[in-house]
Amino acid sequence: MATRSRTSFQKRQKELARMEKQRDKAARRAQRKTSGPGEEEESEYVLGEDGLPILGEDGAPILVNPPEASEETSESSEQPN
Repeated sequence: MATRSRTSFQKRQKELARMEKQRDKAARRAQRKTSGPGEEEESEYVLGEDGLPILGEDGAPILVNPPEASEETSESSEQPN
C-alpha cells in the first residue's frame, strides 16, 4: 500500500506544477495583452540589423547597460588601517 500513496503523491505534485505553469502562462498572456502591440520590452542586449544580439570578443552577447564594479568592494579594500 505504501507505494500506491507515493505514486499518488508524486502524481499530485506533477499536477500542481502543471497547474502553476498554466497560471503563469495565462498571466504572461494577460500582461502582453494589456501592454499593447507597440509597447515591446526593451532587450538587455545590443541588437544588430538582423535583430540578433551582437557578440563580443569572448563570444558573449554585449549588454546595453553592462554591470559596473561594486563600489562597496572597492571601498572596503581601500579602508585605512
